[in-house]
Amino acid sequence: AAGEVVEVGAGVDEALLGGRYIVMCGVGGFADELVATPEKLLPIPDGMDYVVASSVTMAYATSYHALKQRAALKPGENLLVLGAAGGVGLAAVELGHLMGARVIAAASSAEKLELCRSYGADEGINYESENLKERTRELTGGAGADVIYDAVGGEAFDQAVRCINWKGRLLVVGFASGRIPELPVNLALLKGCQIVGVFWGAFAAREPEANAENMAQLMSWLKDGTLKPHVSATFALEETAQALAAIAGRKAKGKIVITTGRD
Repeated sequence: AAGEVVEVGAGVDEALLGGRYIVMCGVGGFADELVATPEKLLPIPDGMDYVVASSVTMAYATSYHALKQRAALKPGENLLVLGAAGGVGLAAVELGHLMGARVIAAASSAEKLELCRSYGADEGINYESENLKERTRELTGGAGADVIYDAVGGEAFDQAVRCINWKGRLLVVGFASGRIPELPVNLALLKGCQIVGVFWGAFAAREPEANAENMAQLMSWLKDGTLKPHVSATFALEETAQALAAIAGRKAKGKIVITTGRD
């Protein structure tokens, strides 16, 4: 969430009053007021509005942690991003490009793939009309993807694990398809690959110093315009159900933001 501090509790620095902050609240953001502890606040960069500010931390922090700490992504590697036009997926495309990877975006429409290309994707796969496994192999000269970023699960995971390169890393980020897939572990043996879990919230809690370094780098890139969050739609607070329906219906590109009318 993002907004202005309007009240502070006992013992909290009153200098926070009136400040503009991103709030890493986890839950409670669908409201016109929320309560947060000071360590959950990040100053909003000058020139950034509340709509953009509210959309950056979860998507970018998850994707940067995934690519940096969990995948150890290297320049020149092939990065396949599933659900590439979604919130975390588009952030992964943008960050992967910034980190020097060759990015292959997989999404469900030509329109979504065009958005991904504008954010740095080198290649696109429409998995509604193309075979993900075969097309990935074609685009990588038969080798497969070095890193696969999977926030989709389901059938996409089933195909992706079969087109991963030797010593590849498959990042398990989420299950937007609704089905949690199962892995035939013989594939991990044959591919010499790693199946790597990504849980940014636990990482931030367990490794606060490393997370702080990540956030400082992300905020620097946001301030200088290197990263440009994409918000495809906004909804009023009373339209929250419609906003969630748009996400569930796979209509979202980048982020969707709920506004309260107080900004």
